Amino acid sequence: MKAAVIHGHGNLDVLRVEDIEAPRPIPGEVVLKVLCAGLNHLDIWVRKGRPGAQLQMPHVLGSDAVGIVAVVGAGVESLKVGEQVIVNPALNCGHCEFCRRGEQSTCLSFGIMGLSRPGTFAEQVVVPADNCYPRPPHLNDEEAGVLALTYVTAWRMLMTRAQLKPGEAVLIHGVGGGAALSSLQFAKLAGAEVFVTSSSDDKLSRARELGADHTLNYEKENVVKWIEHETSGRGVDVAVDAVGAATWPLDFACVRKGGRVVLCGVTTGSKAESDLRALYWNQLTIMGSTMGSAEDFRQMLRAVTVNRLKPVVDEIFGLERVRDAMERMETGGQFGKIALRISQ
Repeated sequence: MKAAVIHGHGNLDVLRVEDIEAPRPIPGEVVLKVLCAGLNHLDIWVRKGRPGAQLQMPHVLGSDAVGIVAVVGAGVESLKVGEQVIVNPALNCGHCEFCRRGEQSTCLSFGIMGLSRPGTFAEQVVVPADNCYPRPPHLNDEEAGVLALTYVTAWRMLMTRAQLKPGEAVLIHGVGGGAALSSLQFAKLAGAEVFVTSSSDDKLSRARELGADHTLNYEKENVVKWIEHETSGRGVDVAVDAVGAATWPLDFACVRKGGRVVLCGVTTGSKAESDLRALYWNQLTIMGSTMGSAEDFRQMLRAVTVNRLKPVVDEIFGLERVRDAMERMETGGQFGKIALRISQ
């Protein structure tokens, strides 16, 4: 079968589409024929090399996927050949104290498809049967294929960690990427007032079409002064940050007293100074968030299905153009998720 693999870490030239051996399931697993897969910034970090991560080369990239069950491993009774499913990319041991509490994303051996085991940028992928969920029927292949990772991440950030309430004000940095756009969609679904920033006027215009209440080009205006003006000096209730070092100081300056900051990514760097006086004086709550639990994933899927919410798909590439797809993501020109069409 064909798959997008790396034989070592590096720039885009280490990424190749090659023929590799088709996977076989062990008990409790299934093999999926992959229809479509979605790109995430995680794919860039895996390709370049993450500290402490030991990959067996060649390694298949990719975390998100929608597919058709092709082979059912021993002991699997929940799935049948021919069913269409989407993959929850989160991996866990299932028996540590955190998994037993239902907090799988804090599992001691937590992993992700495409990082901890071969990923989804392939014609076939083997996954634990428990990680397969019915695809929302209103989504096409590309929409279903890009849904999982960023949307469960946004759901956990807003609903589980930040405990977002209707009418609260939310600041989202750098709208256009998957985490920011999914956060915008869920925040509006929850009845929040949403403030978004970008360096692109076109992206801000499109964000308003998705429901953003206030938009700002951060290259033209000061974010902190904007929030102060728009909220009459109060500040927002929640700052959602997938950017990291570049926006971390803004979070402290833009949230109200008693407000919350929730962080899920560091695309601009992982080292940033914090104003500890603002932290204690304003009684802020700072939260990290990574993907989600099995219950987060179930709730997210239910919300998407009931409300017929659709992921924003930026562009669709064939598997043979995976380098072009990843280059588009690295340059930051996309608005929404980038999809890889694997099979018909």
